[in-house]
Amino acid sequence: MTTEEKIKKAIEKIRPMLQGDGGDVQFVNWDERTGVVDVTLVGMCAHCHMAHITLKQGIEAEIKQEVPEIKEVRSV
Repeated sequence: MTTEEKIKKAIEKIRPMLQGDGGDVQFVNWDERTGVVDVTLVGMCAHCHMAHITLKQGIEAEIKQEVPEIKEVRSV
């Protein structure tokens, strides 16, 4: 399984939680050189005042747990 496939699999584990609150996350890009994953928060997540916490403590934490080579997840 490629790193990108692992990232997408980790995102799929997170999505039901986000969708339950009217939001979602979409994979955009993975930069192998920097270890940075770009995602887009959509729906309620795009405008939520807690989006940064969701991104860092939820999405980034889960992806890093599944794919240790990831250094950062950021919203674009």
